[in-house]
Amino acid sequence: MLDLKFIVENAQAVQDNANKKNFKVDVSKVIELDTKRRALLTKMEETRAAQKKLGKDQIDEAKKLKAEVQALEPEVEKITTEMMALAAQIPNMLLSSTPAGKDGSENVVARKIGTPRKFDFEPLDHTELGKSLNLLELEKAAEMSGARFYYLKNEGALLELALIQFVISKLVSKGFSPIIPPVLVKENAMYATGFFPADKNEIYSVNPGEDELFLVGTAEVPLTMLHANEVVNIGEKPLRYCGFSTCFRREAGSYGKDTKGIIRVHQFDKIEMFSFCDPATSEKEHEFLVSIEEEIVQKLGFAYQVVNICSGDLGAPAAKKFDIEAWIPTQGTYREITSCSNCTTYQARRAGIKYQNTEGKKEFVHTLNGTACAMPRMIVSILENNQNADGSITIPEVLRPFMGGKDKIVPK
Repeated sequence: MLDLKFIVENAQAVQDNANKKNFKVDVSKVIELDTKRRALLTKMEETRAAQKKLGKDQIDEAKKLKAEVQALEPEVEKITTEMMALAAQIPNMLLSSTPAGKDGSENVVARKIGTPRKFDFEPLDHTELGKSLNLLELEKAAEMSGARFYYLKNEGALLELALIQFVISKLVSKGFSPIIPPVLVKENAMYATGFFPADKNEIYSVNPGEDELFLVGTAEVPLTMLHANEVVNIGEKPLRYCGFSTCFRREAGSYGKDTKGIIRVHQFDKIEMFSFCDPATSEKEHEFLVSIEEEIVQKLGFAYQVVNICSGDLGAPAAKKFDIEAWIPTQGTYREITSCSNCTTYQARRAGIKYQNTEGKKEFVHTLNGTACAMPRMIVSILENNQNADGSITIPEVLRPFMGGKDKIVPK
């Protein structure tokens, strides 16, 4: 969330920024409500001051002024609630290095690494490979749970477990603290991280009217809340966590997109990096998180590209975001497998997370998050890029120690 004072003092810049991010917000309405709120608060203060000046023999007049103050309180509360609800819809300010663009078609490729593999046979897509090797079960999952669910079986399940061990080991070696967080959270957690109100249609709710809990779409949510309403000690380096969790997404509005296979699903496992850092170092920290994502992808052996996401394709919390897209042979294109965002103070302000600067003043930290490994898309990339003419899959070398030394998944 943006600071209200900042919104008031930079109204046009805030509105222009929202327009660039394709958010339909009315900053002038927030200013209007704030002006009314301030006027009412001033009137209340003046009335209280007049009440205090009255003598003991002016009881009736004192009661009258007290009643006036009490009558104003619900009006102030109503206006404040409306104002804050509108202010909460205003997205984070963009960093200057974020490219302008209307939508994903105007994202900017920062760099390409590796050359897409050329096959001397017709490659199969991951659903065909998953079926022929008995790694995926989609039909039974659809019968049981509906579309966009899946079973991972046999070496498919082992492949995910190997990815978990490989990625967590790497992140721990780089100083990240491993976390397995809750995946059911209260509404304030979704609000604090910026998924509410903007992305509320993407989130599954559990027992509305009773538990009032929500299933997270990423471990970013509980990792943010790990230090809600705290002053964190970031000292000489950022506070870094890696969270493993199951994630849930409704994929609202994506009907007809990636309906085949496991590229876009409602439930999946993911390892998320999260960093609380000094605002002065957050852009450097962003580069560090992206470098780890690249290192993981390089170790797995994919051709990929790093994409600087444009303004019109950014969500509410992000000031800047990089995606890594791996080459998917049967689609003849690069597809997103990781994303990494700098959310500056947007989440920290909502969640009340501060640090003490070198002058002893408490300020809001910057928060950053990045996908270390989203299992389905990483598995898709492994299967499609590492397939062989005989129908087998070559297991990436870095995963073999976690799969009993096996170097291939072969047809049964």
